[in-house]
Amino acid sequence: MSNKQLQVIAKETVYQGFFRLEKYRLKHTLFQGGWSNEIVRELFRRGDCVAVLLYDPVRDEVVLIEQFRIGAVLRKKQAWLLEIVAGAVEPGETAAEVAIREAEEEAGCKIQELRLIHEFYTTPGGASEWLSLFYGRIDSRNVGGIFGLDHEDEDIRVSAVKFEQAYQMMEQGEIDSAIPIIALQWLYIHRPALRS
Repeated sequence: MSNKQLQVIAKETVYQGFFRLEKYRLKHTLFQGGWSNEIVRELFRRGDCVAVLLYDPVRDEVVLIEQFRIGAVLRKKQAWLLEIVAGAVEPGETAAEVAIREAEEEAGCKIQELRLIHEFYTTPGGASEWLSLFYGRIDSRNVGGIFGLDHEDEDIRVSAVKFEQAYQMMEQGEIDSAIPIIALQWLYIHRPALRS
């Protein structure tokens, strides 16, 4: 496993808009020895991102947001997804700073304690996004409403729901985006300790 190598033969940007799409010609070593044939792959360039599970352990409530997502338009159900707060890391920001900023921008929440849950690729088969997933302890008493930044065309509905309700929504397929599913499963495991 230590002899893995990659050779990029050529790389070009084929689209630059809200996101960037790059096309690669490359070869890589094979597990049984030697090199692969030259292959062509497109890479959806997405920088580092952050998601934060906002949870009030006293009230046992999770903050869920609902917003339009272009990635969901090809399915038969509507393209508005239930998710958790998330955003992109801008130059000069740390992931923790983004978690705090996005909690305020997208949900009007002040984080009282921030803890890194895990870092991972979201869809490495074609995208470069690296995500830092956080737990943010909040007071959910006044959570709710419509949030988002006008200049980013955000239209985000925010709700605080009991953990059991959120978990049931996930189990029934109402929450069908990977990041909130991972976050809620983490909370299922760690909730007793967070509440004690």
